[in-house]
Amino acid sequence: MALVVQKYGGSSVADSERIKAVADHIAHTYRLGNQVVVVVSAMGRTTDDLIRLAKETSSVQPPREMDMLLSAGERISMALVCMALAERGISASSYTGSQAGIITDTVHGKAKILEVKGDRIRAALEAGAVPVVAGFQGVSTEKDVTTLGRGGSDTTAVALAAALRADACEIYTDVSGVFSADPRVVPESKRLKKISFEEMLEIAATGGKVLALRSVEFARNHHVPLHVRSSFTWEPGTWVVEEDPSMEQVVVSAITSDNSEAKITVAGVPDKPGIAAKLFRSLANHSINVDMIVQNTSRHGTTDISFTVPKDDLSTSLEVTNRLVPEISASDVLADTGIARVSVIGAGMKTHPGVTATVFETLAAAQINIEMISTSSIRISCVIRSDQAETAVRLLHQAFELSEN
Repeated sequence: MALVVQKYGGSSVADSERIKAVADHIAHTYRLGNQVVVVVSAMGRTTDDLIRLAKETSSVQPPREMDMLLSAGERISMALVCMALAERGISASSYTGSQAGIITDTVHGKAKILEVKGDRIRAALEAGAVPVVAGFQGVSTEKDVTTLGRGGSDTTAVALAAALRADACEIYTDVSGVFSADPRVVPESKRLKKISFEEMLEIAATGGKVLALRSVEFARNHHVPLHVRSSFTWEPGTWVVEEDPSMEQVVVSAITSDNSEAKITVAGVPDKPGIAAKLFRSLANHSINVDMIVQNTSRHGTTDISFTVPKDDLSTSLEVTNRLVPEISASDVLADTGIARVSVIGAGMKTHPGVTATVFETLAAAQINIEMISTSSIRISCVIRSDQAETAVRLLHQAFELSEN
């Protein structure tokens, strides 16, 4: 008998018919002799609707009250799933994040999980029931309701799987797995049967929207195998597992793109120690995640520093940076929102030369200019103009022969 954690996203439980279909699948898994723990997101666009309602109601939205409001969406889903299971003769009980023992820090809106107690979940499993847990939420060390931020239900599912020592964590979504590129951009992209945690981390960090980055980090750190599947077709999906050193990796697994970032350039900065440290410490103190950084060659004692930040953090980043201009003796601060990052990812890049050359040659042949470059042992990322991103993805996908055929 296996212990399986199944997470169903918003599109999977979007309406009563979808909830019935999800209940059928849970019941099928349970009747095969498995113990099943279910994690659900809010129905459809419920969270977006609640955010809109809050903005229409008040220009002031205290973070604590927003968490209280947004956590209501998953409560609706979990209760309805339990009702659908009851109709199928399956004993099920719903649990909020607090009732499930998901303890977080005190940061509202993007809390981090500190501990998963899970006593009530274990008791329900021992009683032969199916626990259905509200994703995306927990309770802080100060006993306030908290939400986990973007992709929080994925993180909830993986955290529970780790705490319960589950055999697998199945992430059900509206796509049938992880693909070599976004199928909407490259229709001939192929579904990957298996991928390493390291590759999945890079995909999630560079624009792949199938899994949340935090959930993949949690799964890797706690050795939780992930199975990404579609709740609409029930076909086998993509396994995300430990890298097998005995097997030769494909050179490139996936091409991703991301237009959610903006570039800030701090011009005319004195080329001396401590300037960059002061700049990026100030940004870090405002919880701004800086991604790519490029410093130009010094001329006449000054240089330019360019870096990328999430577009959602652009206004705060500009405010912080402009405030530092007199202190660091910069001449100007420029913002550019018309960029995109295109990335080539593959564990085989570590042992196969020529990947970088192929990337640059492919983009050059299409007259696509590269503005910034960032690399890891299994990734090459290039910042280009956002209106060229889809073309770049298709050309690189073709250059590395990643199509299904």
